[in-house]
Amino acid sequence: MMATKAPADSTSAKQALSKSSAIIEQVTKALAAKCSSNGKVSVSKMDQNQFVQYQIAWLTSEQKIAENFIDYAWNDSLGTGELEKLMAQVFAAEAVSHIRTEFSSRASEYGISTQELVSKLFDDATNKFLEESSAIENYNHIADLIASSGSFGAYGLSEDHEMFRQTFKQFAEEVVAPKAEHVHRHDDIVPEEIIQGLRDMGCFGLCIPETYGGLQSNDKPDNISMLVVTEELSRGSLGIAGSLITRPEILSKALLKGGTDAQKEKWLPLIASGEKMGGIMVTEPNYGSDVAGVSVTAKKVDGGWSINGVKTWCTFAGYANLLLILVRTESDPELKHKGLSIVLAEKPSFTGHEFDYKQDGGGRISGKAIGTIGYRGMHSFEVSFEDYFVPEDNLIGGEAGRGKGFYFQMEGFSGGRIQTAARANGVMQAALEAGLRYAQERQVFQKPIFDYNLTKYKIARMAMIVQASRQFTNTVAKLLDNHQGQMEATLIKFYASKVAEWVTREAMQIHGGMGYAEEYAVSRYFVDARVFSIFEGAEEVMALRVIAKSLMDQYAV
Repeated sequence: MMATKAPADSTSAKQALSKSSAIIEQVTKALAAKCSSNGKVSVSKMDQNQFVQYQIAWLTSEQKIAENFIDYAWNDSLGTGELEKLMAQVFAAEAVSHIRTEFSSRASEYGISTQELVSKLFDDATNKFLEESSAIENYNHIADLIASSGSFGAYGLSEDHEMFRQTFKQFAEEVVAPKAEHVHRHDDIVPEEIIQGLRDMGCFGLCIPETYGGLQSNDKPDNISMLVVTEELSRGSLGIAGSLITRPEILSKALLKGGTDAQKEKWLPLIASGEKMGGIMVTEPNYGSDVAGVSVTAKKVDGGWSINGVKTWCTFAGYANLLLILVRTESDPELKHKGLSIVLAEKPSFTGHEFDYKQDGGGRISGKAIGTIGYRGMHSFEVSFEDYFVPEDNLIGGEAGRGKGFYFQMEGFSGGRIQTAARANGVMQAALEAGLRYAQERQVFQKPIFDYNLTKYKIARMAMIVQASRQFTNTVAKLLDNHQGQMEATLIKFYASKVAEWVTREAMQIHGGMGYAEEYAVSRYFVDARVFSIFEGAEEVMALRVIAKSLMDQYAV
């Protein structure tokens, strides 16, 4: 008989995952050997088969997230039980199945023989685990446990973090969610009530130490707090709440990494209080993820810097009154990313879809919002600078910071990437809840659609994905607290962004025709989710240039 509940221990899941992990390592070594020489990996060689490099990144993501999910589910101190254990078991089976299916379909391209793959990953014990764990009865049981308990799985947070989560959950439900649909349909600006509410709650100081007026301990970073707040606000609305703290997050981390003492003392309290609202300007019309190609220039002039050029996809640039701008301060093109610096530019706040501001000395900054299918409320702008003056003191790091802007920016982006995972988790959670609610209410052929087997499968799989993603996000946050986990932050951003499209798509599908109507918020979740794989680093670049490259570097020969 097929299994219908989680086993007493995690032995079978861990054994199967150990085998798939060993295969991934073997394949990674084989690919690294193909793509390296003299101990260094050649990107051009990696690019000869980008597909397998992409797949290595994706399968490694699933593998690591599945391993983490099992550890979480069998950690009873986190409040886990039958639901969490069963979800983790089935998720692990899916991951192992995906790994062996992909490798077996093009074994030679991955540098492994079919015979070896069969002997190591198609053995009787693994086959039995997959067949028992993947039984449809398990998906049914997961869905039934969710419906009967009203829980999608334990968050596993400390008492303080859970209290934090509940506070922002209430704010999201009472203040954010009621305004989300209006802003989305009318492409309106974030309501001031939300911004002021988050100011009052100290939300913009989540990543800023108490010394500078923030909420974070001076002794150690606390990325979990930022994640739980981001997830709950995104559950209310990605566009008008969930992304509001991303810009202060990136800005403050860049300052903490490279700013002078005077710069930290001046700017961080203003960011923490919300008096200064940040905008991040990195991407250019011809340079997105290829940050080393940035061409907006900062020329040294009397008393400061003169900025010229165009930035694009600058979210919240209209409302923002403090802009972090990645600029080229060094004229030598051979310096590439080592010729970049960061300046902080001030401007007035504007609430419309366009702005144009002229400085007394003749400098000018102007911007126009780019129309988008989702992620509305903050508006993303294309911004032009014409001899825009920035005081000398606003170069992050001062003279010592010249040419180091790329590294300061990457410090901010690592936080931005894990925060994107939290944003994706929040949107997925909202979609999951909406899908379950509609499935229980809507009747087809004289019974709720929840009672149909295919709907239960969808609900169960959505819940598994959300919980697996959430728990790995939390694990990465703890790594970042200890100044580790840069690659893992990219990995979970890559994974959560991609699966968010599937989860929101299935929630929309459960709604049938009404899912395509704006009457239900689920259509907004779907179009909002599409942005995750694009911003904060495009999916392909994250997979090929960060994750796969990091994996290859371990085994370069």
